[in-house]
Amino acid sequence: MIDVNATTKNISARKVAKKHTEAHFDKQNIDAKLKVNFDNGKSKQALSVSMKIKKDEVIWLKGSKFITVFKAEITPTAVRYYSSPFKNYFEGDFSMIKKLLGVEINFDQLQNLFLGQALTNLKEEKQVVEIVDNTYILSPEKQAELFDIFFNINPAHFKLDEQSIVNVDKNLRLDVKYPSYSVIDDVVFPSAVKIKAKSKNSLTAIDLQYKSVVFDTDVKMSFNIPKGYKQLKF
Repeated sequence: MIDVNATTKNISARKVAKKHTEAHFDKQNIDAKLKVNFDNGKSKQALSVSMKIKKDEVIWLKGSKFITVFKAEITPTAVRYYSSPFKNYFEGDFSMIKKLLGVEINFDQLQNLFLGQALTNLKEEKQVVEIVDNTYILSPEKQAELFDIFFNINPAHFKLDEQSIVNVDKNLRLDVKYPSYSVIDDVVFPSAVKIKAKSKNSLTAIDLQYKSVVFDTDVKMSFNIPKGYKQLKF
């Protein structure tokens, strides 16, 4: 639950990591409606998006604006996508997601991004903690060679306020912010997700606002790439 009066305490990084891990999402299915604003400097769109997740199995997305603009089906091993207006499709690995976000990301990490959970397993590596503005900031004691990663954890529910991946040498940065959370069926769940992916020559902003969320319902997903569409390569 959310303790609105919670304040940070001088506890170990290990305990903060443990509490965040214990706050993981434990439902099996999600059926959600979102409002999504996308802006990469070249294209700007506002879409209604239906998102269905079978936890650890598949993330299904359909974006609409009067008509179906795109559909995507993401599994642990593959990404499939097509756009009706542009008559194109992608079928392959996670290179399309990397192109969009600027960093390597796998299925579990993408799923966690939607759920307010850390992109990496905080218990796998030793963490250090710093308290700033009533927030726990966790980071690995030994950062990876290619990037630095930081997690801002809220003491009210031990979900994330923000997580960032930074590669200074390549001028790459991914920031994922969670402005607020709601309690739905006793589950603390993000109300919104704000994503900014910055590279040397581009900036992509994706703002997600959850309009409705239902857990453990009978989610039905269909995905078939129409014939005659042109294949995208990344």
